[in-house]
Amino acid sequence: MPNRPRKNASDSLESLTRKSKTQKKKEALSLQELGERLVKMPPEQLDDIGLPGEIYEAVQFAKTIKSHGAYRRQMQYIGALMRKIDTVPIVEALNNIEQGYYKRTLTFKEIENWRDELLAGNEELIDEILIKCPDADRIKIAQLVQTALKEKEHNNPPRASRVLFRYLRDIRSEQSGP
Repeated sequence: MPNRPRKNASDSLESLTRKSKTQKKKEALSLQELGERLVKMPPEQLDDIGLPGEIYEAVQFAKTIKSHGAYRRQMQYIGALMRKIDTVPIVEALNNIEQGYYKRTLTFKEIENWRDELLAGNEELIDEILIKCPDADRIKIAQLVQTALKEKEHNNPPRASRVLFRYLRDIRSEQSGP
C-alpha cells in the first residue's frame, strides 16, 4: 500500500473554503445575467452606472450583435470580465435605476386611472386627489373633466383628456417632488 499524505487541519480548512464546480458555474451564470441586464439598458442610464472601460465597451459591442451564438459568447465574455471586479456597486446602481422606473410606472398608471375614473363620472375621486395633492385646484379639475366629456360627446379628438392627464401628472409630481 502506498503511503498517502496525511491531511492536517489546514488542508480540511482549505477544502471547506474552496468553491465547488457547481457554485462557480452558478456565480458565472449570475454575472452573465447581470451583463444581460446591462445590455438591455438605454445608453444614458448605462453611462450613469460608471462601468470600467473594458466592460463598458463589451456591453456596447453586445448591443450591436445580431447572431445568437455570437451574442451568447459575448455574454460569457462580459461575465468573465465581471469576475475580475467587485460587482456590488454595479448591482446596487442597477437596482436603484430599475426601482425608479418601477415607481414612475406605478405613478403613471395611478394618474391614468384617476383620469379614466374622473371621465367615468367618479366625482368623489376629486376629494381623494385633493387629499393626496393639496395644491390641486378642484375647480380646474372639474372644468377639465367637463371639457373632456363634451369633446367625447361630440366625437372630437381627446385633447382635453390629455390636458387633464398632464395637469394630474404635474400636481402629482409636485406633491412627490424633491
